[in-house]
Amino acid sequence: MSSVAIVGPGGVGGLLGGVLTRAGHDVVYVARPETAAALREGGLRVRSVQFGDFEVPARAVGMLSDPVDLAVVAPKATSLGPALDRVPPELVDVMLPLLNGVDHMVALRERYPRARVVAGSISVESTRVAPGRIEHTSPFCTVQAAGPGADLVAEVLGGAGFEVKVRDTEAGVLWDKLALLAPMALITTAAGASVGPAREALRDDLEQMVVEVAAVANASGASIDPAAILAIVAQLPPQMKSSMLRDAEAGRPLELDAIGGSVLHAGAALGIATPVTARVVAQLRRAA
Repeated sequence: MSSVAIVGPGGVGGLLGGVLTRAGHDVVYVARPETAAALREGGLRVRSVQFGDFEVPARAVGMLSDPVDLAVVAPKATSLGPALDRVPPELVDVMLPLLNGVDHMVALRERYPRARVVAGSISVESTRVAPGRIEHTSPFCTVQAAGPGADLVAEVLGGAGFEVKVRDTEAGVLWDKLALLAPMALITTAAGASVGPAREALRDDLEQMVVEVAAVANASGASIDPAAILAIVAQLPPQMKSSMLRDAEAGRPLELDAIGGSVLHAGAALGIATPVTARVVAQLRRAA
């Protein structure tokens, strides 16, 4: 069994940690002092349509002090800096960031030079309703990984029951998710509405943004078909809300830099114009 640190025990981190603990892995949660205290006192309780409902004890610390085989980094991008301050670089062998965007890869590899930082993404609907209380409402939880260390991710997470897909390229892992996430997050938040009303009210912006993001993704090494993305968007439940919209409704900081900023930064570096994406991101910055 492996030693695993969960950095950011929210909806994603809490679900992964709970299932890994139940599978017998040595899991430690790295969190803010108040969250760590709540986890130590109340343990972790998971309600999952895929894994069932269960409770496990939780070992939680405010600062990682022992080496781990795998560190899963899963806070919101807006909380990434303080979360990483709790993880000394010399204690991590393999790091799996499950973060939105692409810009974090360079920053993590600079900060953790001896670690194998895996390109990772996750598809799941899981929410932390209170410290140590996780509700996993999707009948799936799929992790994609690429690069050195991806084999350990597949062994640990796959062995615990998660679906893990090891990909050939990092660009495929990171941009496949962002190509859908960025347009939907930005459009729903700009419209202040769920998917159905947002895709009708801002259809032209949505279609152009999908084209822009796909162009940047493909120039970055991915293979994205804008028509396929739009077909997925058309099938999304009209009542669905993006996590960015939920953050906006709750008055929380938005992941604009991670989601929209990643597209704009890569587009600028590659010489690809992204005018609609830039306009929507600027609009949301002014409103934030």
